[in-house]
Amino acid sequence: MSEFKTHSERDSKSGSEQKPDSEPKIVRSDAEWRTLLTPQQYHVLREKGTERPFTGLLTENHETGNYHCAACGALLFMSGAKFDSGCGWPSFMIPAGSKAVIEHEDRSHGMRRVEVTCARCGGHLGHVFPDGPGPTGLRYCINSASLSFTREGE
Repeated sequence: MSEFKTHSERDSKSGSEQKPDSEPKIVRSDAEWRTLLTPQQYHVLREKGTERPFTGLLTENHETGNYHCAACGALLFMSGAKFDSGCGWPSFMIPAGSKAVIEHEDRSHGMRRVEVTCARCGGHLGHVFPDGPGPTGLRYCINSASLSFTREGE
């Protein structure tokens, strides 16, 4: 896999992982998360699962609004950054803010990828890849189960 700079690496002067400082962290027990989330949301957000491609409720959503973390409600992505990548999951060019997500190296399943998590609650969202459109060249490939959507004006 070729080297590429993620959103947080480009915004960070030190090149280290992005550290959120705008919102307080949300820490809950496993039992609390199981009560708050659906089984599929729990599997994706807390167990780093992945929904099957082309099955997510927000994959084909083309409405104007904001995408939030399904676990904690933090604003993650805006509809203007969403694009149709054809990969089967909602795809975004850039997060809503430089501190909305945290990117981590992921070497699971015999691959080297960059995992994306919610900066506020640590929930697994998906992965970021260097094959997106301009201007960022990035594709944030995000599980629908990890997102909630609020239409503009609501």
